[in-house]
Amino acid sequence: MDFEKRLERALSRGANTRTSQEQLQADRKLSDEQLHGEHSRCRLELSEQIEACLRKLADYIPGFRFETVVGEAGWGARVSRDDISLVRGRSAGTEYSRLEVVVRPFNSAHIIELVGKGTIRNKEVFHRTHFQFLSEVDLQSLLNLVDLWVLEYAEMYAARS
Repeated sequence: MDFEKRLERALSRGANTRTSQEQLQADRKLSDEQLHGEHSRCRLELSEQIEACLRKLADYIPGFRFETVVGEAGWGARVSRDDISLVRGRSAGTEYSRLEVVVRPFNSAHIIELVGKGTIRNKEVFHRTHFQFLSEVDLQSLLNLVDLWVLEYAEMYAARS
């Protein structure tokens, strides 16, 4: 085979490689858009569950204030309260209690991530993070996890009050 025919074949293979790489990038972009849509769908359901659970917690324990969380840290809710600490021989102090559960924003890792932070009387009682890959997400298990974290916090709060 002469050089010109080999050169033509090499150029043809190169063009085919470029075309297939462009197609692969287009497919990847489409899947990124699909994953972003899946994240949005899950985030909406999870943030509704978070808000519902934390509103109920605030209803059951007097003094807790409910706030919706929307921002760079994510979407979700928090409940908090301030108490006055009166100890004989000391000046009055303030103690705060708080539970915050959020869904982190979409990122390049293609995960849905829940973060929970709980404080009771100025002491952090838990700081939890849980994630699932969007391609394998089990939304029901994440919804159950939100319930579990709120129930766990409620039990700890009742034990320390």
